[in-house]
Amino acid sequence: MAASCMLRSSFLSPNPHLHQQSPAKSNRASFFTPIKATSSSDDANSKSPQLQKHRRPADENIREEARRDISSHNFSARYVPFNADPNSSEWYPLDEIIYRSRSGGLLDVQHDMDALKKFDGQYWRSLFDSRVGKTTWPYGSGVWSKKEWVLPEIDSDDIISAFEGNSNLFWAERYGKQFLGMNDLWVKHCGISHTGSFKDLGMTVLVSQVNRLRKMHKPVVGVGCASTGDTSAALSAYCASAGIPSIVFLPANKISMAQLVQPIANGAFVLSIDTDFDGCMQLIREVTAELPIYLANSLNSLRLEGQKTAAIEILQQFEWEVPDWVIVPGGNLGNIYAFYKGFHMCKELGLVDRIPRLVCAQAANANPLYVHYKSGWKDFKPVKANTTFASAIQIGDPVSIDRAVFALKKSNGIVEEATEEELMDAMAQADSTGMFICPHTGVALTALSKLRKAGVIAPTDRTVVVSTAHGLKFTQSKVDYHSKEIKNMECRFANPPVQVKADFGSVMDVLKKYLLSKNSKF
Repeated sequence: MAASCMLRSSFLSPNPHLHQQSPAKSNRASFFTPIKATSSSDDANSKSPQLQKHRRPADENIREEARRDISSHNFSARYVPFNADPNSSEWYPLDEIIYRSRSGGLLDVQHDMDALKKFDGQYWRSLFDSRVGKTTWPYGSGVWSKKEWVLPEIDSDDIISAFEGNSNLFWAERYGKQFLGMNDLWVKHCGISHTGSFKDLGMTVLVSQVNRLRKMHKPVVGVGCASTGDTSAALSAYCASAGIPSIVFLPANKISMAQLVQPIANGAFVLSIDTDFDGCMQLIREVTAELPIYLANSLNSLRLEGQKTAAIEILQQFEWEVPDWVIVPGGNLGNIYAFYKGFHMCKELGLVDRIPRLVCAQAANANPLYVHYKSGWKDFKPVKANTTFASAIQIGDPVSIDRAVFALKKSNGIVEEATEEELMDAMAQADSTGMFICPHTGVALTALSKLRKAGVIAPTDRTVVVSTAHGLKFTQSKVDYHSKEIKNMECRFANPPVQVKADFGSVMDVLKKYLLSKNSKF
């Protein structure tokens, strides 16, 4: 009841006010200021009461403006062992540099749900909706617009953000109808982001926390990661923005040039190591145990707090209606858990009444989760990851295997796989309908196609495929496909350019043949 009353009075504020501001703070500017309504006799052009934002002084930037709107709350979060016994007393503050529990297991960020539940679902829906598309610091970010659910105790002044998130959710009308017989297929294009992948969502959180730790004089000189490409791009960009050194371990000759150039351009210290991702991961763990380098891989649960906001965005973009299925490509497997966590948090706090079924899609050349799923979740065994065009998920020993299994079991989820030919054909088909997707999205679309053919996903099921990176990062794979230069691959949907002589007759002959193939009446 109290939350509902507060909703009516102040739901458009950027911070939920659990306590009244003290008199000393009463002169601070509010996010919105109501304009008094006038009658038509006073002003013929007057409209209904509205809210108008005060323009900040010309010599003040948006970060400085945010300092004038500091509100108190009692939200908090902490590290706890992942999936621990509810009676466990083990926990750690987020300001402690720690990556594993005492037993060596994964950690999770646990929010004070009792404090968050003092506000009802309508309050949170209205608050989050009020921040979309704004430029107020830091709420213009799709991640930090959910700040109370991400890092509630961080000062907005410590946040490093490129206003990531708020990515496109579009109706894949032609692809759904033509190739799948579906009328409600959607693609959540997380690749439309600052560095071209969903990794930005988690990296803004991690680097912001590192920025806070450095201001607290914690022993952090730089931030490091092992990467198959996208993680290093996100880390280097956000560290560059914060002025924090970044160190990147990359497997030699296993990522695209577009991915490699991003950390180099952003000033990261890049080590090209003659091993695969799993080898790089082992090395970065050993190095961060000895040197004051903060570990940025998804072993660190902070990143998942940012990544879970993509799930909240999907619900928000559907006006808080829950889709039937969400399909996520999986490599190191943190993202499938992050999506589950975002959906589950919305359900627990009353924003929605159920969660969607999740599907994790893996490349057949790097499919340890798929093998584990097909075995009935018997003893997990890592695999040796073979080369795949979906290079960002070329991981045979995923760090977040326990998180992924938990998420899939809780969501009645499924795991599916895609061969190299299947994922490249799916990518080509999607591109032919106006998309320009990455190979990882091709893996997810292949999983969807198999589940449609098996009758698991119905033609009318509202289904969301998560596109994790931008196709522009993987142009060489597209060039090779359409040039039919991939060994042992038919490339059935290749569309190579046609060589034509430079004369009118030759050009006309070619065009007539093409138009006839598209329309026999021509």
